[in-house]
Amino acid sequence: MDAIIKNEESGERILVCVSPSPSNRKVIAAAARMAEAFRASLTAIYVKPTGFESLSEEDRLRLESNLRFAEQNGASVATVIGDDIPVQVAEYAHVSDTTKIVVGQSGARRRHFWSKAPLTEQIILNAPDVDVYIIPDSAADLQQQKERFHISDQIRPTLKDTLITLLLLVAATGIGLLFMLFEFSEANIITVYILGVLVISVITVSPLYGVIGSLASVLLFNWFFIDPRFSFHTYEPEYAVTFAIMLISSLITGSLANRMKRNTRQAAREAFRAKVLFDTDQLLQNAKSADDIIRTMARQIITLLDRDVIVYPRSENGGLGDRIPFSAMHPSDEEEEPDADERELAERVFRTQKAAGFRMEDHGRAKAQYHAICQNSYCYGVIAIYLNGAAPEPFENSVLTSILGECALALENLRNAEEKERTAVMVRNEQLRSNLLRSISHDIRTPLTSISGNASNLLSHYRQLDGDTLQQIFSDIYDDSAWLIGLVENLLSISRIENGQMDLHLSLDVLGDVIDEALKHVDRNAVRHRITVAGSDDILLVNMDTRLITQVLSNLINNAVKYTPEGSEIVIRSGQDGESAFVTVCDNGPGIPDDVKPHVFEMFYTGQSTVADGRRGMGLGLALCRSIMEAHHGSITLRDNEPSGCCFTISLPAKEVPINE
Repeated sequence: MDAIIKNEESGERILVCVSPSPSNRKVIAAAARMAEAFRASLTAIYVKPTGFESLSEEDRLRLESNLRFAEQNGASVATVIGDDIPVQVAEYAHVSDTTKIVVGQSGARRRHFWSKAPLTEQIILNAPDVDVYIIPDSAADLQQQKERFHISDQIRPTLKDTLITLLLLVAATGIGLLFMLFEFSEANIITVYILGVLVISVITVSPLYGVIGSLASVLLFNWFFIDPRFSFHTYEPEYAVTFAIMLISSLITGSLANRMKRNTRQAAREAFRAKVLFDTDQLLQNAKSADDIIRTMARQIITLLDRDVIVYPRSENGGLGDRIPFSAMHPSDEEEEPDADERELAERVFRTQKAAGFRMEDHGRAKAQYHAICQNSYCYGVIAIYLNGAAPEPFENSVLTSILGECALALENLRNAEEKERTAVMVRNEQLRSNLLRSISHDIRTPLTSISGNASNLLSHYRQLDGDTLQQIFSDIYDDSAWLIGLVENLLSISRIENGQMDLHLSLDVLGDVIDEALKHVDRNAVRHRITVAGSDDILLVNMDTRLITQVLSNLINNAVKYTPEGSEIVIRSGQDGESAFVTVCDNGPGIPDDVKPHVFEMFYTGQSTVADGRRGMGLGLALCRSIMEAHHGSITLRDNEPSGCCFTISLPAKEVPINE
């Protein structure tokens, strides 16, 4: 593999080739030191051949170890697929703007002028604009990464493939005899046999049948179509050349078909893994909670590897939480027993943020690989993958790493969003507190000053004051005290609502009685207005908290009294509209401007309205009314009154009165 490292200060990018070679670690270590010296980014690249499955177990273990060593040295790992290693490395270097390539010197030497050049020379030829650094590595022979098949893989006959080969050869011979009957040329018959070899190579599993088909085609052509027929002799010497060309053409055709088939299978596997990664990104974007993200990650890893996984999410106290199993659901498989030291391994991975377990240097008897789900040195949990004794391929491991990274990024974004929400709530609460203190400091001063001044007058000049003056002073003290009591009641109610502590005590009550009770608690200045109550003769029963609805109506009536001149008319109407009971408080005062209407139910919004007594409100009453109505699953609305003034309407679900009542 090659490692590429990017550093914004130097702009240098170093690519190092990774292979199963025992001495490849020396090459990776040299590249890491070079990256540190140049302050460059490092990427480790592995060119995965189409015959990767044929690598020995020893080579696979060594390759995995080399890849981990590259990651531990700060390299990002890239895997590309292909058989032409120099071309793949050079192409990746050009695409990634690599400035330096580090590669081990192959032990192979060019023995003849027609033999293939060593790997290092081919990379230099394919990437002439990139600096290539060759690290002495006599044991490294990257050409061995090319497709290598064991003899047992080459000659693994099956009854199905044998029957397919025989049928296709018989079919080709039959078509050839038909061509001969119609006096077609021998070239057409040769083409039919070559086509048959191509089909055999594509359909059969083992490449051995392509070779058998090539040899059999030459023999059948000689037996059936060359004089003397039904023998392997020929009267014409030039047919020997024909047979040779036919055999070579058949072998080449079969070889190309086999290679195409392997490449197709490999491409299908890689496309599936890439789709898993793409689907993971899409699913994580739609996840709304940490549980959704963890479930998505686990299911995608199961889809990729078809293995059981265990997830240990981060607990609320910052430690490792309880295990959450996710099964690949193989009905025929026995349930995987957990490792004896599973929890200990998971705890260690959580602390160190480094993978451990199966196929790691310190795996011991672990049957699972343990990976940390981390982002920016913050660990969100650990995932254990039971691999059933088979480690993932390099490309699968790369996709797995990407899935874990996507999951960690999604959890990081979710955590940031929650922190932003908490910060916004704190800012909002702080703003509410600031507005409250500012309003209190400004508005509470007037009634307190009035109470204090009137009390001082009473203390100093009580005997000198006449009865009318004393009556006026007592009235002013009472009005200011009543205003302060109403303010405190609203503040307490708002505080309970904001903290979610407003408990409703619902009971069936007559709406007309609640209106009468509210009129008893209105401002005493209400006598200066004409208040009319108009309602239907029907008894309206409403399931409500009587005390709170009384407070709502009192606030609405008091607002009408405060914001309209003396002598204004205030009409209170009640009735039923469908399944809802309503109460409307209308006045014929100056009304509310259109630009103020959208804000009247906002907390601490007072608008530009002028209060009749000169005392400015704190903007709590209507906000409190809306909160109480929402708690009752009701509503409060505002509309203009014709020809002037405004109307506030509250609506509550009504209850029918039983006939026996």
